[in-house]
This record gives sequence, C-alpha cells and structure tokens, in this order.
Amino acid sequence: MTLASFKDLCLDAIDVELVGRFWSATFGRPFHRRDDGIGRIDHDVLHTLWINPVPEPKRVKNRVHLDVHAPSVQLLIDLGATPGVAQETFQVVLDPAGNELCVFPDDGPPIARPFALCVDAASPVPIAAWWAGVLGAELYARHRADSVVAKATQCVVQDGVSASFGVMPPFLVQHMTGHYTNINITTAGNQIRQAKGMKVDLHIEDVRLEDTGDSSGSIGSLTADITWSADGIKQTLQGAIPLVGSFVTGVTTNPNDGTIELQGALGSITAKPAVVDNGIQLQVVSLTGLGFTLPRETVQPALDAFTSQLTKNYPLGIHADSVQVTDSGVQSRFSTQNASIPKGGDDPCFAGL
Repeated sequence: MTLASFKDLCLDAIDVELVGRFWSATFGRPFHRRDDGIGRIDHDVLHTLWINPVPEPKRVKNRVHLDVHAPSVQLLIDLGATPGVAQETFQVVLDPAGNELCVFPDDGPPIARPFALCVDAASPVPIAAWWAGVLGAELYARHRADSVVAKATQCVVQDGVSASFGVMPPFLVQHMTGHYTNINITTAGNQIRQAKGMKVDLHIEDVRLEDTGDSSGSIGSLTADITWSADGIKQTLQGAIPLVGSFVTGVTTNPNDGTIELQGALGSITAKPAVVDNGIQLQVVSLTGLGFTLPRETVQPALDAFTSQLTKNYPLGIHADSVQVTDSGVQSRFSTQNASIPKGGDDPCFAGL
C-alpha cells in the first residue's frame, strides 16, 4: 500500500515575482500570480511549482533540490541563476532566491527539464528506505525482485516457483548496496527437471551482484531442502528407465531400514538412497524376480544413470549433503557456498539478474 504520493513542489522566496519569472523562463511554462501573492507554474513532471512569499532570506543550504537537464549551464545563468560549484558531470547553480539546483548539460531542447528530486542527508540509506516505504517503492521493488528471482529459479528447476525477500533488511537498502540476503524460494512440487513429484524449499543468504569478466556476482550460502514423494519416484522411474521403469508398478518406503522398495508384478527391488559423488544414488540392496534373488549388478548401472541425471550437474556447484527415507518418500538437503553466479551468456537462466 502507498502511504503518500508526490503532489507538488514548493519554493520559498522574498521576491515571488523575480523567482517565478526565472523558473517560468527556465521551464518554458507560464507563471501565474494569485491574489494572495503566491505564484504558480504548472508542469507535467512537477505537477505544480509553487512560489510562496516569506519574509526571511535564505540562510542555509536546502536539503531538497531539483536536478535538471539543459542544453548548457549558461542558459540558466543568462536567465538569472548564479553559478555554484562545478562537478564532473553537472554544475550547481542558485536561483534568484538562492535555491540550489543541479544542471546536467545535454543536447535536448532549449529549456530545462526536471528529472530528479534530490534529498541531502548525512545518512542517506535510512532516509531513502523511509521515503521508499512512504511512497510505496519498497513494495514495488520487492514485487519486481521476487519476479526476477522466481523466473531464474523456474528456468533451472522447470516448475512453478514463488520467491520472497525477508522483511529485514529493507529491500531497497539491499538494492542500493548490491548486497541481498534472506531470500526464500519454494517450488510448486510438480517436478524438478525430469523428477516428478519433487519439491524444493530454498534459502539463500549473502548474494552480491557485481559484474566481472567471468561472473555476475556471488552467493555466500544456499540450502535446498528437497522432498520426493514415493508416487513421484514411481512416475519418474516409469518414464525415465525403459527396462526397470516398465517393471515398477509401485514404490513403498521403509524409514527404519532407510530403504525404498520398487515393486513390480513379478518381483521387487530394494534400494537404499545415499549421498555419492555430490549426488544421490539408489544403491540396490536386493532384487527378486519370479521367486529368485538376482545379482544387484543387473539393475545398478541403470539406476546410477537415472539418479546421476536427476541429482547432479546443478548450477552454482549445488551438491547433495544428506538424504533420508520418510513415511511418504525421500528427503534430502543440497547446498553450496561462495558460489559464482554465471553470466547470462554462460547460462541463460541467469540472464535476467
């Protein structure tokens, strides 16, 4: 919700006529004087620029000032401005009442065009965060950032994704520093790549976006808690391994033994999930068919190829840390630390960042 929106800009002046005529000529807009002595200039960007009569002269630097584009600084000086400090890309000038503005020369039309309202502060970050909350920019920025992160994750996992940044720190503070943290991502649970019925809950900390020659930044910490339902394992096996998949008609779990049983009409395969070479492997414990116990070597290579495709070669060096069997399926944790974010050209999923 937006608490407030920009309405008009007001300037104080002893000589309303002099200051009003200056800004009228500067912006190329008519100046009007009301019966009560207040002057106004209507403007499509500023809405209305009010010139309010005051008895006291200006004594200190304004905390708020305009930035304008203009063909030259000299244009405003010729209209009555006093030159101030010159910087590399702009120059400070003072209107006839001593109000500061910054002039950025460009090749545009022969009038000044306001493009920013600047607030000076000894501690700019908390002031910016406060104004962002008042004007609703924090909410918009969060929504935009959530969408960008969700889109990148959706590209990687190939499923629907919701993403959110924690309440603290304020998102715009993170954006100004290029340092993001407390990011939570949840997938829809339909699949992760080709793994049906797999869902992931991600938590990310300490993201620093900084474009270098070989990366777009870094991720300090990423943890992913993954659940894979027994029914999802069955569907995935049926569609991914021609020989074994056609054999499987159901999957049950045994948390006490830490095993899963791949059931078929003519036999069963008992396998134990384990972390091997940074991925998850289904290690065959026993295999029976037509009443005979068969050697595990008959199906282990097929299961290895299957699990390697699904649980390895994730971006950012994401790897398996642990796995356990539950009443409803398999749970595992994947993670990475101090990972480089690929450039968009190297991995199109990260191009939007």
